[in-house]
Amino acid sequence: MKKISILFLGAAVATGVSLTSCSKQSTAGSSMKTSTDSLSYAYGVGMGSSLQQNLQEFPTELNLDLFLAVFEKALKGDTANLAISPDEAYEVFQRCMATAQTEAAAVTKKEAAEFLENNGKKSGVVTTASGLQYEVIKEGEGAKPTAESTVSVHYHGTLLDGTVFDSSIDRGNAAQFPLNRVIPGWTEGIQLMSVGSKYKFWIPSELGYGDNGAGGAIKPGALLVFEVELLEILAEEAAE
Repeated sequence: MKKISILFLGAAVATGVSLTSCSKQSTAGSSMKTSTDSLSYAYGVGMGSSLQQNLQEFPTELNLDLFLAVFEKALKGDTANLAISPDEAYEVFQRCMATAQTEAAAVTKKEAAEFLENNGKKSGVVTTASGLQYEVIKEGEGAKPTAESTVSVHYHGTLLDGTVFDSSIDRGNAAQFPLNRVIPGWTEGIQLMSVGSKYKFWIPSELGYGDNGAGGAIKPGALLVFEVELLEILAEEAAE
């Protein structure tokens, strides 16, 4: 719902055309009879698709008849006949989403824990006290960074199922960042590396993005897998 609102409002600002004037324009070549029909249809498609994406991300049952009946009342401003206010509705939505997110994270973390238990038994895989796992692919001979270092790295990040969610290698540009401003798994792991090294990291959600996840790709509780090459230590943050 938010995405489709931003889409239309953003287009209106960019072109200087209001949605009211849009509804008065002709719709030559459109299968809709009027541009009001076109805009209404577009809103329906956008908002329905957005809601469907949310339901796929956090599966839950939806009483479609009840939803449509209440949606129509709210859209018409018939708030007197609504059982709860918009603010109360938002609170219900937030609570339900938080519950769904926690439940989804629990399932994902259980799968990750089982994987890490087996992975930690493999030759060459080291598990640190925090739960971070790593494997040395290539050991360099340069200096090691500290938590205050800014480093240059190449990396390839995937989920447990192999889905790529981020890769400086695919982009063709090395990444640069301070180690004290990234996820804990990176802060800890890259300090283990010497310049010129290439490691593989398995980062549990507690050292990654936790129960919140990140964007659409990294789900709540997700285990992250990175291959990282430390190219250079660029700078050290000055002590305060």
